[in-house]
Amino acid sequence: MISHEDMEFITRFQMSSHEQRQELLDKEGFMCAKTFLNLMTHISREQTVQFVLTLVDDILQENHSRVQIFFDHARRTKTSPWSHFLPMLNRQDPFTANQAARIISKLATSGKQVMEGSDLNCYFNWIKIQLSSQSCQYLQCVAGCLQLMHHVNHFRYAWVQVGGVECILSVLKKNCGFQLQYQLCFCLWLLAYCPELCHILRTVHAVPVLAKILQESVKEKVTRIILATFRNLLERTEEREAHKDLALAMIEGKVLKQLENLEKAKSDDEDVVDDIRFLLKILGKSLQELCSFDEYVSEIRSGRLKWSPVHRSEKFWRENATRFNENDYELLKILMHLLEHSQDPQVIAVATHDVGEYVGSYPRGSRVIEQLGGKELAMRHMHHPDYGVQHNALFAMQRLVMHNW
Repeated sequence: MISHEDMEFITRFQMSSHEQRQELLDKEGFMCAKTFLNLMTHISREQTVQFVLTLVDDILQENHSRVQIFFDHARRTKTSPWSHFLPMLNRQDPFTANQAARIISKLATSGKQVMEGSDLNCYFNWIKIQLSSQSCQYLQCVAGCLQLMHHVNHFRYAWVQVGGVECILSVLKKNCGFQLQYQLCFCLWLLAYCPELCHILRTVHAVPVLAKILQESVKEKVTRIILATFRNLLERTEEREAHKDLALAMIEGKVLKQLENLEKAKSDDEDVVDDIRFLLKILGKSLQELCSFDEYVSEIRSGRLKWSPVHRSEKFWRENATRFNENDYELLKILMHLLEHSQDPQVIAVATHDVGEYVGSYPRGSRVIEQLGGKELAMRHMHHPDYGVQHNALFAMQRLVMHNW
């Protein structure tokens, strides 16, 4: 049952004009909050609860400063501003739960009291469950709440701590539609304003996911927010190796090609044009560095070969093949050692590929490789269980046969 006082107030509120409602909210804020919360908690009829939640959401949407009436009520009743709304997230009706979620996000981001601890974890875990659900009817609403929360720096760090970035990426890997893509990429863009969180985005491999979406995107706003995210990542990552890793991930994700296409398309958005120019400059410089001989030597001496751009650069092999003969074939001998002893399929695949490139780029390369035992090693790896190793071993053998002078 609802009290006569609450009934009288809600009737008066409903019958008031817009200006009169504003006056009621200004002069009788505590009564307003008390009535709304009483109606929500003391009436079991779902439609009435939905009506009250929608009314509260509309009031706050119209003017976010009105969250103060709920903060004042919480202070006077010694409760938290969101204590009445958090339980609503567990209601069976999805509309009710999502209306409550919208209100919580407004209270958390527009009030002076910080939402934290178990309340914040409860809210963020609910958002994660909804985003991961195959049957959620209100994904864009949930993502909208997350967007709003990410405007506050404290909540960005809290979201990362509960595994929120991994949750976002798992959704983006699916065919989730351009609007949801935009909303979730918007959250990543805001995260990338924080240098410490750029490190997290790098370690969870956010760049390849975003690069794939960029390749397939037909919506300008999705393209725009991904470019802005890439720029944030590169601008706010100061540690050299981390910056290099990010640039490499973008290059391997064919972002340079997309940037060239976007530059030709001549966008009317000045921010997009500026981001394209910035990224072309930084990634172009990174590509040159990654394809340098010194970079190659550093990688091969580490023994941790990977498919960095230098291995497939025709220019690199054309200009540097003869340098592999220096110091009594030092680099080639390292490749032979890796082919014979490494257990890592990627290392073996890259090493066999490089043998093939050397043979194809240096006139007497086939003879040198045979003398070092490379032909026998390449033949052995043609039967390797990994397809990538087989493919590159075949490539090396073809070069060895073709250039067998």
